[in-house]
Parts: sequence; structure tokens; C-alpha cells
Amino acid sequence: MIVVLKNDVAAESTEGRSVIEYLTARPGITPKVHAITGTGRTLTEIYVVGDTSALDQPEIEALPGVEKVVRVSRPYAVIGRHIGDTRGHGFTYNGIQFDQASLHLFAGLCAVDTRDHVEQMMRALREHGQHCTRMGAYKPRTNPYSFQGHGASCLPWVFELAGKYEIRVIAMEVTHDSHVDEIMQALEHSGHATGVMLQIGTRNTQNFELLKAVGRQRELPILIKRGFGITLDESLNAAEYLASEGNHNIVFCLRGMKTNLGDPHRNFVDFSHVPVIRRLTHLPVCIDPSHSVGGRSRDPADILDVMHATAQGVIAGANMVLVDFHPHPEQALVDGPQALHIDELPWFLEDMQIARDAFEKRRKLSQRIGATTSAAR
Repeated sequence: MIVVLKNDVAAESTEGRSVIEYLTARPGITPKVHAITGTGRTLTEIYVVGDTSALDQPEIEALPGVEKVVRVSRPYAVIGRHIGDTRGHGFTYNGIQFDQASLHLFAGLCAVDTRDHVEQMMRALREHGQHCTRMGAYKPRTNPYSFQGHGASCLPWVFELAGKYEIRVIAMEVTHDSHVDEIMQALEHSGHATGVMLQIGTRNTQNFELLKAVGRQRELPILIKRGFGITLDESLNAAEYLASEGNHNIVFCLRGMKTNLGDPHRNFVDFSHVPVIRRLTHLPVCIDPSHSVGGRSRDPADILDVMHATAQGVIAGANMVLVDFHPHPEQALVDGPQALHIDELPWFLEDMQIARDAFEKRRKLSQRIGATTSAAR
């Protein structure tokens, strides 16, 4: 059960405290307060943990300060899209809006290597009107002798270049809670020249202590990837860990499943789950075609497999695309064989827009036909 307080009624107010006291007095019930600050209003939601079957919904809705009560219909209470749940969702970070209506490209280096390569990438993004990128400073690798990333040492100049080229959000993976502190310190020292979306990689989707630590901070949004060897439901519950700690600014990413059934691709592309996530949750949905496909193969029409996979996700309603680019893929320290060349960026953008236009046409057709068929039933 979720108790939504009226506009700008805070938990600390007289009305808010009375609602919390009412819930606390019920046996087996624990209220957890979450405040969401949006444009023009602060929304306070109280998540009621425990057996809520005996609670009287009309009685709670009649309490002063309560706007409405939402009955939780999914195990992931915070991120779930529940029956009758009409709350506004999405978030704005550093001037960029993330929700299920938007679409953003995060093109960049899987792993930061040299200052020159980072600058070339960011310059190209600005030239093509892009304000987001991916830059890996911390790289968890299967082989302990593989390049693990430059770590905190590269953050000052990566953030400096991002500010220079008007990059507002950088998707950056973290593998330990200390990395969050290092990123925040570097952002502060840079004068907040840019913003960072903390990325939880597929290997850490069930690192619950990391999830809780990242979820407790509210300053930076979070991109969590689906675990490559677990079910979708288990991955969504991992995202719920983040939200249950208080950070609701979450994007859920599909990146392919670990199975040889996807051969010759690196992973089995799971972008058919884009509409499933949009239906089950209110989270913006990201796709990572680079790690799904894992190469630069082309079909007889000379279209890259990674572009086909991107189109599949975008035409199904994806809201964010995370893709590897590099000025010189043959020199990349991580995943060079799957990186697109920087000169292919305009081609990729135009191809992605074609898929987005198709999605919008499909959406409008559904609204028109759906309204007609609903009226006829």
C-alpha cells in the first residue's frame, strides 16, 4: 500500500505526522516515508510495509492531508506500475528529462583511455547536438589481468572536458560504494561541470550491499543493468532495492542475456522486454546494443547488426540507448571489436531517429484504433 499525501504536505507537518502515527499504531505495519521533489511541487509518499489486508483504505483516504491510497499490485512496490496508479513519474537531472516518453543517446567510450580520445568523442557529440555520454572509469573484468580502468585519477579531466563540450550527464559504472564518494568529490572539485548517472553493471545486479549504498544517496540518478544470468523479475527486484533506500531516479537497462542461444552475437538480445518493463514499472527503459551484439558485423543491406538491435529496442519504446563509440576502436582498451567509429555517429543518430519515428507512428495508430475498438465493445 502507498499513501500519497496532498501537494506540499510534508511528513513533518501536523497532517503528515498524524498519518504516520495512524499507520504505526496498526500491528505489523511499518511506514517508510519517501519525499519526491519535482517541478513546482514536493510529493510525499508513505510506503506501508507489512500485512496491509486489514487496513481500511477509505478510512486512510479520509485522513487530513491524504490525497489518495494506492494498493500495491506488484512485489516491487516503489518502481511498480500499480492498478489505478496515476502518479506522475520520471525525473529531471542536470536539465535532462528522463521518463517513458523521452529518448536519449549515451554514446561514448566503454573505458576511458586517453584524454585525447575522450576529447574527440565529446567534441563529436557536441557537434551533433548530444548532451549525454558514457565513460567507464571503473571496469569490472572477468580476467584479473585485464585493464580495470583508470579509476579516480581520470575523473578530474573527464569532468573538465565534459563541461567544456556541454556534456550534462555521463553514465559511469561503479563497483564499490567508495567509487560513489570519489565521483562526488571530483564533481565538487570541478564546480559540477557535468553530471553523473551511476551505473550498476550486470555483474553487480545482485550485489545487495552495493545496491543499498548507491540507493541511499539521492544526488545522482542510477542506471541499473539487467543481470545476465537471472530472471527479469529478479533484476526488477534489484532495482527495487535502490528505490527502497530512497533514490527513485532510476533507469532500467537491458543488455542481453548470457546464453549461447544468441550466438554469434555476444549475448541473446532481450529487447522484446522493453514494452514489458514499461508495462510493469514506471521506469525509463535503456537498451545496450553494444554488449548485446558484441561486434561490427553487417547484413547484406550493409546495415550493422548493432543498428538493427538498436532499432528493435527503439521501435518498441526504449527511452535511452547506451552504445560504445571510439575514435580508434582498434586502440580501445576494452571492447574495441564492438565499438562504432566516431565517424559513424551521424549515421547511427539518423538510423535511430527512423526507428523512433516508427514508434511514434505506431503509438498514434494504437491510440486511434484503440479508441475506436474500445467504444465498439
